[in-house]
Formats: sequence, C-alpha cells, structure tokens
Amino acid sequence: MTKSLFDSFEEVSSKQWKQKIQFDLKGADYNEALIYKTLEGIDIKPFYNQEDLVDINNTTSHPTTWRNSLKIEVSDTLTSNQKAINAIKKGAESIHFVILHEHIDPKGLFLNITNSTSLYIETKFLSADYIQIIDNLAKEHNLDIFVLTDIIGNLASTGNWYDNLKNDHSLLDQIVKNSHLQSSVSIDLGLYQNAGATMVQQLAHGLAHANEYLNYFETTTTPLKKIPLIFRVAIGGNYFFEIAKLRALRILWSALSSEYKALTECHIIAYPSHRNKTVLDYNVNMLRTTTECMSAILGGANTIQNLPYDDIYHLENDFGTRISLNQLLILKNESYFDLVSNPASGSYYIESLTNQISEKALALFKNIEEGGGFLKQLKSGIIQKKIKESSDKEQELFDREEIILTGSNKYQNPDEHIPEFQKPIFPEKKVRKTLLSPIATTRLPHKIERKTINK
Repeated sequence: MTKSLFDSFEEVSSKQWKQKIQFDLKGADYNEALIYKTLEGIDIKPFYNQEDLVDINNTTSHPTTWRNSLKIEVSDTLTSNQKAINAIKKGAESIHFVILHEHIDPKGLFLNITNSTSLYIETKFLSADYIQIIDNLAKEHNLDIFVLTDIIGNLASTGNWYDNLKNDHSLLDQIVKNSHLQSSVSIDLGLYQNAGATMVQQLAHGLAHANEYLNYFETTTTPLKKIPLIFRVAIGGNYFFEIAKLRALRILWSALSSEYKALTECHIIAYPSHRNKTVLDYNVNMLRTTTECMSAILGGANTIQNLPYDDIYHLENDFGTRISLNQLLILKNESYFDLVSNPASGSYYIESLTNQISEKALALFKNIEEGGGFLKQLKSGIIQKKIKESSDKEQELFDREEIILTGSNKYQNPDEHIPEFQKPIFPEKKVRKTLLSPIATTRLPHKIERKTINK
C-alpha cells in the first residue's frame, strides 16, 4: 500500500510554530506585531491548528440548504401579489410580506401562491384578529406561513409598546395560539447590529430578548413546546466572524431553550446589514451583499433575504430587486454552495471563533439577567448606552481608516456620481414622547457622505 504523503512529515505543535515565528520576527514583539484585537475582545492569532479544538464541541443542528427569499413591503394588495408571483417564477423560494396597514386583504395577497413557497408575514401593527384571518387562510389553502411578531423589538426600536406592556403581551398570547402558523414570535438581532453593537452584544441581547418571551410564556397556559422562535439576523462585512456568529447563535439557543424545555430548533432568517452600505461608490454594495450572503450560507441560515445594492437611497425597483435575487441564485445554482452540509465544521479558525464568541455572549447574557433582565436594562437605558459605546468605537476606527469601506473613506472617486435620492439617507431625529430611549440605528459612512455630498 502506498504510504500517505502526510506520513513523511512530522507533526508540528503550536509551541513549535510560535517559536519559529518569533525567530523570524527578529526581535519584534509577537503579540504587538501579529495578534489582532477585535471589538469583541477576541485576540486573533496568526495561525490555528488542531490544538485549538481541544475541549471544543460545537455540535448543533445545521440546515442542509437554505431558501432564497424576497422581502416585499405591502401597501397595495394586487401589486404586492404580482411582485411575489414574478419573484417565485424567477427563483424565489420564500416571500417575506411586510404588511403596513390593517386594511390590506391577506386573501388577495396570497392569491396563486402554493405551499411550495414558504411565507413570512410581518405586520407593522399588532392585531390578533388580523392574524386569525391569516391562520384561517393557512388552514383553508394549506399554506406554509410563519408570522413574525416581536413586541419587545418594537419597544426597543420605537421606544413605545404598540399599546402597553399588559395589552401587548395579551395580544401576543392570542396570536401564538393560532394552530396553523408555524411561528408567531421573532427576535430581530438586526436592530442591534445596525445600531453598532458588537457580535457578542448582538447575541447576548438577542438571547436576553428571547428569554423575556420564555419567562412570559412560562406563566401562561401555552406550552413552550408549541412556540417556535425565529431569529432574524443582520450580517455585516466581517466574513469569518459572521459565519461564527450564526453558529454561536445555534449553540446559545440550544443551551437556553433546553433549560425551559422549549423547542431547541433555531430557525434563522439572515439578511445583509445596512450599517456598512454606502452611497459613495454604491456599486460596491453588490460585492458587500454577496460576501455577506456567503457568510449567512456557511453559517447555517435557514432563509436568506438579500438586500438590493441601492436599498438605502432608492425605493424598491425592478433592477435592484432582480440583481439581489440573482446573487442568491448564482450562489446556489452556479457556485453550488448547497452541496456541502455544514462546510465550516472542523475549521480550526472558525471553530475557535465560534467557541469564543458563544462563551463571551453567554457571560454577557448572564450579566444582563443578573441586572434584572433585558426589559429592565432597556428601560433604564443600560442596553442603549452599551451599544452606543460600541458604535462610537467602531465609528472612530472607521474615521481613522482602520475599518475601510472602499470608495467611501478610502480610494474615493474624485469624479463621484451621486445618485438621485428617493429616500432620506440622512434621517433627522424626530422629537416625540416615548416610554424609553429607542435604540438608534446608523450607517458608518453617513458623516463622510454628508460632508462629500454637501460640498
């Protein structure tokens, strides 16, 4: 039998590698020269080997493939239904309807859509009666529908409940009891990501956010085993870290849900972040969203909704929508990203990152719970303050060009063509009475864009 090529080489330990590197540095400090310190408090080494997997057991369920999804804001039933039908014909496997008003007829919205297409329904209002209509349609037409209701997320993003704490929870309890909807509770970690939270904060706050729901439903007659939660996660540009973030979320949810004897399945909808998207050299956004979707795939998202490259400054349009869906189709049908199950498993670097991020997020989650829980810390402003501190640190790194967005804070085109804005890209602060300070989202390049555009 032919001897394996690898048998010709002796194993090299981590200590030996480090000694060799220190020799080649010729006196330079190893930690100063080669260890990169991240905002998450994780030190990135110049190399990883099998020794980094000792005592790491990141075994969680991982979907074998994902569904390509399109998000549609619904202000008109017929138009939105036609957009969905056209998207399905062009390869969309899932549709996410965001229903803006209660007068929208869900029956017309679902016309000619079959159960081969999964539907996510998000409403910008809270109504148990409206969700009951959707539940009846799901039963009548055998539709695969997930309802995304997040009363705590609404509080965090707007500063107010839909009505008040008691009524919102009562309506949520009624919504959850609809028997033909696969989920009625969602947690949007994207709010924290787009506000500038570190990955550790995103996961810890998302877990504490979910824990508030688990605590509430323990006091009701609705069995936790019947309440699947859906996590919506914004993906940024830190490629390997974002892969690890999704994998860490599955580990953390498995640990938390098992304590409540709740459903341990972790259903993830992933989508690219707004935080690093630019108006300057805006076509680069296509590259950003492509790599972010790749992170979502390799990290194990169940559903991926791409972001049109012009989403921050244009209203929904055929070209931007078509490109965003085609990016996902290329990744699945031409790049064959769905042919390998859990491809990141066994990677020394990613496994190590996954373990460190999950451990730090768990520690922060415990700290939040010891401080009274997510709602209490949100009301007192602690959550907002900590996220703002992280956002300011990241903004400082961007301003110093230590975080680079090509065409924005570096390699800017002096003959830049500024597109026509159909949306306000520099939204002004609205002064309104709120129960608490909302978590404010912001884009990293907004200051440099304002300065360049106003020249």
